[in-house]
Amino acid sequence: MAVVSTPATLERALPAMDNAEVLRIRNDFPVLNQLVNGQPLVYLDSGATSQNPVSVIEAEQEFYEQRNAAVHRGAHHLAVEATEVFEDARQTIADFIGAGYEETIWTSNATEGLNLISYALSNAALWAAQGRGDRGLRELALGPGDEIVVTEMEHHANLIPWQELAFRTGATLRHIPIDDDGSLRMDAAASVIGPRTKVLAFTHASNVLGIINPVQELTALGRAAGALVVLDACQSAPHLPLNVKKLDVDFAVLSGHKMLAPTGIGVLYGRQELLDILPPFLTGGSMITTVTMERAEYLPAPQRFEAGTQRISQAVALAAAANYLTETGLDRIHAWESELGQRMVVGLEAIPGVRVLGPAAGRERIGLAAFDVEGVHAHDVGQFLDSRGIAVRVGHHCAQPLHRRLGLTATTRASAYLYNTTDDVDRFLEAVAGVRAYFRA
Repeated sequence: MAVVSTPATLERALPAMDNAEVLRIRNDFPVLNQLVNGQPLVYLDSGATSQNPVSVIEAEQEFYEQRNAAVHRGAHHLAVEATEVFEDARQTIADFIGAGYEETIWTSNATEGLNLISYALSNAALWAAQGRGDRGLRELALGPGDEIVVTEMEHHANLIPWQELAFRTGATLRHIPIDDDGSLRMDAAASVIGPRTKVLAFTHASNVLGIINPVQELTALGRAAGALVVLDACQSAPHLPLNVKKLDVDFAVLSGHKMLAPTGIGVLYGRQELLDILPPFLTGGSMITTVTMERAEYLPAPQRFEAGTQRISQAVALAAAANYLTETGLDRIHAWESELGQRMVVGLEAIPGVRVLGPAAGRERIGLAAFDVEGVHAHDVGQFLDSRGIAVRVGHHCAQPLHRRLGLTATTRASAYLYNTTDDVDRFLEAVAGVRAYFRA
């Protein structure tokens, strides 16, 4: 499978996205061409799961029709072809995020990737205590007195694995607080992150607030403390250019289903020198060199962390999704979604009784907006919008501590993507404007 890349000079030469182009793009997404409750579908839930273009659907279908076989295990023709397209897909994703081939690991989703790091770090303490593995493991092992730092805005997937790692190792979990507008308190970050910090984990872009966090500033604090830096890129990789090397993080995770790919596929990036010494998380076939009845020796990364039968067709489809995004131009996608996000915030702020979370209009955000309608529960808001053919997300969005900090239990979230038009946003705003009257709030 060829790796498609768009040179920066070509991407800059492309015109900005507009409604006319987006309407052409929509033709690539069959699911969008339907009626919901008698209304044309307006899909504003891409922050949860994005839709799939035909090229991605066909890539997975073509694998099953022409190349379906186990990878890395057979000498027959189909097995060789399956392995080639599987590893070509890895190279495509490595290029997409600016990583090395050996630093790109397949997972089921970002949550698995974060758990992989967490369990590998707790296994590091066990291995180091028994003199097993590389000497560098002792520096990675956590114990009482060590600290793990997250932020108050984290998705549960980037919070609970660290809570459990602290429980398993005796380390202390701390967090960087936010301001009332959702911004990280960087003055507090400088004091929370210190000599005891062994892990610093934070989201690139908040799935509730829409805020894009200052990655380089946070990473610099982590580097000064000698901490491992873990980036949750689930809400950034689909929407803006991502280069893990330039961001200087040690690990990063993303989920395919948020970037035009199928469910069941994710990616973990890790610096090669770390991956090659960390103990594996899952063990079994395909990730070993030698096995006796007493012990096993493990392959280097990436196979070291890919036990068992892999997500082959999903990886191939994820590579097709990355190619689609690259060909469209992530800078252009980000600019268009930013425009849609601003349009949403401006419109929502103008509706009486609506409170928008995150940055106010005019400040940078990704193309999503979570909001509270005074006197109406978020689930009722979501059902009202659905009756008008508008799909949004309702609930705490797997961020209960963040909602609690902002005095809420649930919100409604609209999240746009490259296939949404300004008309989609306007239909959404018109519907939200009628919510309180409908419920007599």
